[in-house]
Amino acid sequence: MPRHGRIDIAGQLYHVIARGNERKAIFNKQEDCKDFVSRFKTGLEKTGNKCLAWCLMPNHFHLLILRGEKPLSELMRRLMTGYAVSFNIRHRRAGHLFQNRYKAILCDEEEYLKELVAYIHLNPLRAKLVKDLSALERYPWCGHGALIGRSKQDFLEKDYVLSHFGAGENSYEAFIQAHRDGYKQR
Repeated sequence: MPRHGRIDIAGQLYHVIARGNERKAIFNKQEDCKDFVSRFKTGLEKTGNKCLAWCLMPNHFHLLILRGEKPLSELMRRLMTGYAVSFNIRHRRAGHLFQNRYKAILCDEEEYLKELVAYIHLNPLRAKLVKDLSALERYPWCGHGALIGRSKQDFLEKDYVLSHFGAGENSYEAFIQAHRDGYKQR
C-alpha cells in the first residue's frame, strides 16, 4: 500500500519526531550530537525553515519547526540521510538507523506553541538525563539553555519563541517551572 503524502504548508508549525531503529541509540557520543546539530543548522539555512525548540535524546529527537520557503521534507531528508550515513561510518555499522519515517505533526501555533516548547525542552528532565532544572540549563542538546540566556544557539529562533511567553509570571522560565512535572514520559 503506498504511503500517503504529508501535509506540508509554508508558515505552519510542525512537531517532528524520529526514533532509532528498534529503539536503539542514535546518539552514542558527543561527536554524534555535534554532527547532527551541524547538519541541522545547515539544513535550516538551506531550506529557510526555523527552529523553535529542539532536543536530542539517546534514542530519538524532537524538533519544533516553523516551515519556511522549502518543504519540510527537504530539511528532513538532508538531515536524516546525511546523519545516518555519517553515523554508520563513524560506528562501523550498516543498515537503517531510524525506525520509520519521521513523524511530522501539524500543530496550531497559537494553541500549542508554548506547550510544545515546554514539552520538548523538558524531555531530558523527564527521562532523568538531568536531575533538575538547573542541570537542564546546562544540557547542551536542547534549546532550553539558549531560551534562558545560558547558552548561544544561533539557529534557535529565541526572540520569536520568547515573544509568545511574555514577561514576569507569564515568562518562559515561569512556564517551564510550572510544567516541569506535568508531562509524562512517552
